[in-house]
Amino acid sequence: MALQLQIDYPETLPDALQKSRQQFEEEAKWAMAVKLFEMKRISSGMAAELIGVDRVSFLLKLKDYGVPTIDLTEEELLSDLENA
Repeated sequence: MALQLQIDYPETLPDALQKSRQQFEEEAKWAMAVKLFEMKRISSGMAAELIGVDRVSFLLKLKDYGVPTIDLTEEELLSDLENA
């Protein structure tokens, strides 16, 4: 069962951002999913499901938000290289 989140926003906000209501609401969903992913609160798969796109499409769009697809520390990267 899917749940819904309702957010109130000023009627003029989409116009102020030069977006239609639908474009603004879609962008808001993306922003929320990307931020939760960036904060490591949800996986890329869960973020993609939240938006309604496939995981690859989600990962490819991260650059538009300035979020790296892979965010490993130096230690994690070295460990991965040693175990490869």
